[in-house]
Amino acid sequence: MSKQELIQTARSLAAEAAQYIGRKQAADGHIVYELEADATIPAEYIFLNHFLGDPEPELEQELGQYIRAIQSDTHGGWPLFHGGDFDISASVKAYYALKILGDDVNAPHMARARDAILDHGGAETANVFTRYQLALFGQIPWHGVPAMPVELMLMPRWFPVNIWKMSYWSRTVIAPLLIMAAHRPQAANPTGTHCRELFRMPPHLRGRWQTNPTGTKWGQVFLALDKLLQPLEAHVLPRLPTRRRALERAVKFYSMRLNGLDGLGAIFPAMANSVMAMHVMGVPPEHPDYATARQAIRNLVVPPAQERGGRPRYVQPCVSPVWDTALAAMALLEAGVAADDPRIVRACDWLADLQILDVKGDWAMNAPDLPPGGWAFQYRNDHYPDVDDTAVVGMLLHRVDKQKYARNIDRAVTWIVGMQSSNGGWGAFDIDNNADFLNSIPFADHGALLDPPTADVTARCLSFLAQTGMPSGHEVIRRGIAFLKAEQEDDGSWFGRWGTNYIYGTWSVMCALNACGEDMGQEWIQRAVAWLKARQQADGGWGEDGASYWQEHRADPPRASTPSQTAWATLALMAAGEVDSPAVEKGIAHLATAPRHEDRWDEELYTAVGFPKVFYLRYHGYAAYFPTWALGRYARLKASNRRKVAFGM
Repeated sequence: MSKQELIQTARSLAAEAAQYIGRKQAADGHIVYELEADATIPAEYIFLNHFLGDPEPELEQELGQYIRAIQSDTHGGWPLFHGGDFDISASVKAYYALKILGDDVNAPHMARARDAILDHGGAETANVFTRYQLALFGQIPWHGVPAMPVELMLMPRWFPVNIWKMSYWSRTVIAPLLIMAAHRPQAANPTGTHCRELFRMPPHLRGRWQTNPTGTKWGQVFLALDKLLQPLEAHVLPRLPTRRRALERAVKFYSMRLNGLDGLGAIFPAMANSVMAMHVMGVPPEHPDYATARQAIRNLVVPPAQERGGRPRYVQPCVSPVWDTALAAMALLEAGVAADDPRIVRACDWLADLQILDVKGDWAMNAPDLPPGGWAFQYRNDHYPDVDDTAVVGMLLHRVDKQKYARNIDRAVTWIVGMQSSNGGWGAFDIDNNADFLNSIPFADHGALLDPPTADVTARCLSFLAQTGMPSGHEVIRRGIAFLKAEQEDDGSWFGRWGTNYIYGTWSVMCALNACGEDMGQEWIQRAVAWLKARQQADGGWGEDGASYWQEHRADPPRASTPSQTAWATLALMAAGEVDSPAVEKGIAHLATAPRHEDRWDEELYTAVGFPKVFYLRYHGYAAYFPTWALGRYARLKASNRRKVAFGM
């Protein structure tokens, strides 16, 4: 098509998609899409029920359908993301959950999975969180998991290992888990199901814990410490008077943060652990805290298949209404919806009302004098506002009506500035949460115990501050830009901590540099432009899967183009002043011709991440609002002959 036809097509497609997105809006103004992970969350839901001795047979069979549906035809196990390689931990959990549901171990799908698990070292090679599940169900002895005495809750902040040096998600998961580890309970397991056939080691050896997660000297130190703690935990610590005090501290920690029907930390693993901890401590199921926490978990189950086009049900790791609402509203604006349109106003009013203004969460441990002013990712999560969400919501409110929402914006600016880490960057939930040596403890074999500053979150904060008028010479901006320059990869790209991966990180940073008034012709920025252009595929799109988080896969050929990643790449190039470049035109043409159903372009790859190499996410909204955003921005910039993006994203 001609250039004029491309502009017109982009404009009309963006407007059409925006209409469909608008239909997703609830009466109160918010928009939420499904958030999908992998087989582990529905498997853990089944484990939770059978730990408690409270199965939900009908629902569990539906979850079993989902687990079977995402089993890999290639390797027979379960991956961490669509089309990914075999993952031992996900596969052990999925297999065991299906066996609990009654799947015949000799059925073809079970035999293939079992063979794959054994070929990859057996269940004894699974990660820490999987081993905790196996210990709860009596499949390995309790000394088969790293020693994590509940006395950790008593450690002062100056002590090298303490709960406050860990990330928010680690704190909320670990506090109730320490209670379970102290009591060493056994699951009710009403079906009496075992998974002995998944182990290569004989039973008396399955308790050996020998993993050094980082292969470092720190890892060796912590392994030696673990060998000392194991007998102490089994025979000495439970007898000391500090045990009761530590248990009380752990209960107090999670009880203060139970968060009603949104749940502890508003994330599934912490919520499930809180219910199991209450169960272990003898809290009756009819107790309001127990009943509410149990219902919070049930609320994460997606609607029945008949309400979702026949797709199997699964359990979400959390929900994303604040993130979805802010980004969807941004896309509507780019598609030409007016700032005073009722859909935009309702979305902004809903968001403004959710700003956390009266709760000082865990972040205040490092900033006690900083007034709160952030937004959470979920409906409610007052102790854990999200820096990334706060920056995006702040940009939206400022763009729509900076006078009406002036108080919200001012409080958000103050909070964001106060959350800057000493190295100039921003983490997602905490300040200076970067004690790297803690990722060497055996418990941290997932490598995600911490929340250090990252390029993508830093970029969003800089975009917000610049959009609200903070000058480029301001110390906060200068330190943030210096952090981004230091984080740039040798090939010119940026790592994407919360989105997949280098495309996401590079898009985030390029938008920030544009917003901060950087000369986009500088050599270091042009290296990023060249990297993006070199990664464009023959069909005009961009694609990258979760394997790029492993260094050995950095040079792998790109995966099939995806709508969300193509949108990020074109938005990044437009931020660099490449609106008229062939690369942008080809990217927009790809989006214009890619398959779409109503508001969503077809996209199966997981283009987001919870924990690199461990836990991946598929935001169902990404394939709706990001392509709409890119098409709308392209049409708008071309029509106005403007080459400078006016807003921070």
